[in-house]
Amino acid sequence: MKAAISLACAALLGTAANAQPQNCAPREVVVDRLADRFGETRQSMGLGANNAMVEVFASPTSGTWTIIVTSAHGISCLVASGQAYETLAEALPADGSDA
Repeated sequence: MKAAISLACAALLGTAANAQPQNCAPREVVVDRLADRFGETRQSMGLGANNAMVEVFASPTSGTWTIIVTSAHGISCLVASGQAYETLAEALPADGSDA
């Protein structure tokens, strides 16, 4: 099923009219399709290299997840997707511990 989800995401996000990779589209298109097709919402985000925004989307119902990277120009690309998403809130190890 993971492979099917990845292929479906790649097919959904591709745009033949542009010279973009098949797994990229404007961010609003990607976010809408992740919500509509997979029930995924943004769970976390951060800044990567060159001001790219890295986001994790997931569905608490199905457990599917998707990681996208959005350029400063607003184009989002699928990086990875899978199943069995869990939300964790792990504490940092104490100072001086051998974690």
